This record gives sequence, C-alpha cells and structure tokens, in this order.
Amino acid sequence: MPIVSKYSNERVEKIVQNLIDVLVKEEASTDLALMCLGNTLSTIINNQVPEKQRDAIAKNFANALAQSTKTIK
Repeated sequence: MPIVSKYSNERVEKIVQNLIDVLVKEEASTDLALMCLGNTLSTIINNQVPEKQRDAIAKNFANALAQSTKTIK
C-alpha cells in the first residue's frame, strides 16, 4: 500500500530544490553536502523529537534512506 503524505508533492519538491540550490551555490562536494544534511537532520531530531523517540526516528529514517537508494531492476 502506498504511503500517503500530509504534505503535497509540490511543497516537498520546492523545499528539496531550495536545499539543493544552497548546496550548489556553496559548491559543496558530495561528502560536504552529506555532512551538512546529516548535521541538519541531527539538529532537527535533537531539537524537535522527544528524547524517548529519537533513536526510533533515526533508525526509521536510516532504513527509509537505505530503501530509497536501492536500484530498481
């Protein structure tokens, strides 16, 4: 069953494009871009997620990321 988001695709795509635009403007290499995005995720989790839920959120995110990077054959 597909996952239904409470956010529109247009809104998500706009924010993602803004993030990518900043990384391009800064001429961030792949490793720097990933470091910056990782630090951003850590900050969001630590500042906005209750402490008891942080580990589960981080693991779920990591699993979703791993699934999204698999090549479809």
